[in-house]
Amino acid sequence: MIRAVLFDLDETLFDHRGAVAHAAVAWTRALSPGHLPRTGIPALWLDLERRHLPAWHAGECSFAEQRRRRLRDFCHLMRLPLPADLDAAYADFLRHYEAAWTAFPDAAGTLDALTGRGLTLGVLTNGVPVQQEAKLRRIGLMDRLDPVLTPDALGAFKPAPECYLAAAAKLGLHPQEILLVGDDRELDAIGPTRVGMRGVWLDRPETGHPDAGHPDRQGPPRITSLRELPALLG
Repeated sequence: MIRAVLFDLDETLFDHRGAVAHAAVAWTRALSPGHLPRTGIPALWLDLERRHLPAWHAGECSFAEQRRRRLRDFCHLMRLPLPADLDAAYADFLRHYEAAWTAFPDAAGTLDALTGRGLTLGVLTNGVPVQQEAKLRRIGLMDRLDPVLTPDALGAFKPAPECYLAAAAKLGLHPQEILLVGDDRELDAIGPTRVGMRGVWLDRPETGHPDAGHPDRQGPPRITSLRELPALLG
């Protein structure tokens, strides 16, 4: 019996890709006003996220350092001048990013549809708590979700088994009583099953995730919108 549903945040409830698309273009124009805009700017930024975040997850560098590495690579590949103060430059990017924070259209309605079923509804994210909680407050979902579980509290990142087991312990539940929903097939749908937790893959075709639009019929349950989740739970 499912007693708790945990959601990933970025690209599941929160439109991270849309915010990045706005911020990366605005930041590039501000850094180099004469630079011609390119359609590939957001995709490059997201690709650099995927390349550099694992080093932070593995403890090889700090959260701030992986941001600096991304900026260096981004400026090099875009042939932009490298800012003298990378931390200040990233703070400028964040201002553009935060200005575009929004929830996916299917997020609030789905949470409302699950409320009243006796379920604990929370978040399990690999992000840092201050920023992830700020996102939830800005997009109006914070009062619908408790707890918000991050690696800071759990001591491990998805897809480490310790992450899912620590999340279950925080909820006071067995892993088999928890369903995790998210856009990353490995982190959110397959990884949790290794400790007995259930997983559902949210395969939004428009996200640009490498797995998007390529369903594995032998794999975990797949939905293309959060609106399908209440019926899936029964």
